[in-house]
Amino acid sequence: MSRKGILISLSVAVCVVLTAMTIYASQDKYSLQVPGGLAFSEFRGYETWEVINVSHNGKAVAAILGNPTMIEAYKAGIPGNGKPFPDGAKMAKIHWSATQNDDTPGKPFVGGAQTNTDFMVKDSKRFADSGGWGWAAFEYDAASGTFRPGNENDRPPQAHDAKCGFACHTEVKKLDYVFTTYGTR
Repeated sequence: MSRKGILISLSVAVCVVLTAMTIYASQDKYSLQVPGGLAFSEFRGYETWEVINVSHNGKAVAAILGNPTMIEAYKAGIPGNGKPFPDGAKMAKIHWSATQNDDTPGKPFVGGAQTNTDFMVKDSKRFADSGGWGWAAFEYDAASGTFRPGNENDRPPQAHDAKCGFACHTEVKKLDYVFTTYGTR
């Protein structure tokens, strides 16, 4: 290949890499929203919230996080004391594919590639017809480093609105629609 051909190939490769980096860097996850109004931006800073508990369902591991309002409610005995969570309580559940770490003693399952992030917010006025809670699921594409709102093709299927979690969560109505218990410290 000639020197000119090498330079052209190199230039094309650089352009492809720069374009990919621009697309990756340009997604503002906080601009995403599910129909019905629940937006990713309502959970800004969730990455630093306190851990409520963790879960492992075979295919995925997850960290369930709570904002300060949620954590204080748990510490006050909610929902075990029969009281509902207060408006403003928020949860985030970050899922990763379950990956066995063969390089450590006990070969524990740990988080591999991120798969999605789910959110819940208590707002009894806005979500009066879904137990006072709004839900959102955002699928994560590790290859592009971007999120998108969940839809009915995802597992589990998402009705693609802020009430998508209500049907499943009615099973725990007596716990104010919250599955997660506060882990002992």
